[in-house]
Amino acid sequence: MKKILLPVLMCVLITVQSKAQTDSLLLSIQDTAKKAPLLPSKMIFTQRFLWGEKGFLRVTGVSPLTEANREKELKLRRGMLVTHQILGYVTLGGMIAQGIVGQQLYNVLGNKEYTKGGPGKSLNTLHSQLAAGVNITYFSTAAMALFSPPPLINRKSKKVSSIRLHEDLAIVHFTAMVATNILANYARRDPTLRAYHRDAAYTAFVAFTLAMVVMKF
Repeated sequence: MKKILLPVLMCVLITVQSKAQTDSLLLSIQDTAKKAPLLPSKMIFTQRFLWGEKGFLRVTGVSPLTEANREKELKLRRGMLVTHQILGYVTLGGMIAQGIVGQQLYNVLGNKEYTKGGPGKSLNTLHSQLAAGVNITYFSTAAMALFSPPPLINRKSKKVSSIRLHEDLAIVHFTAMVATNILANYARRDPTLRAYHRDAAYTAFVAFTLAMVVMKF
């Protein structure tokens, strides 16, 4: 009888010990999952301002930092980034049209100052309308990326990558776009500034185009 009970007791003890280890492992996994961060360690300043742990949307209670809200935010992020891409193509088309009309306007005006009702009136009106449209789509495109909710994990690296090049080129074309808009008003009155306005516009166009191209590789 003892010979039978001893193996049985050993099996029971092993089973109990194994179950305890399994339960301990499951609890450890659950604790790790609970402690997993809902936000990446690094975010751009606009994302941190809105979506950070102490961001505007958190402290105002609009979007408390919870797992459920983060799932909704990630869906919103995907939608905003898709819109970012679509608006990018629209902006690129507008830039091309604006550049063609702008060059025609320069050819008509030459080194003369633009005057209302003078040469190039219709071209100037069209150029201004295209500029307004491009500004709306361009800065809307930027807003979709700058203010989108952050991802769960920040995969940014110091190594050269398509994302890194895209962001570096974004700094270039954003600066050039601001310069283009500032110089536009002065270039109408001062013909000597038209070349700078045109160079800034071309810089914005080239950098913007390259920023879109690098994301395809």
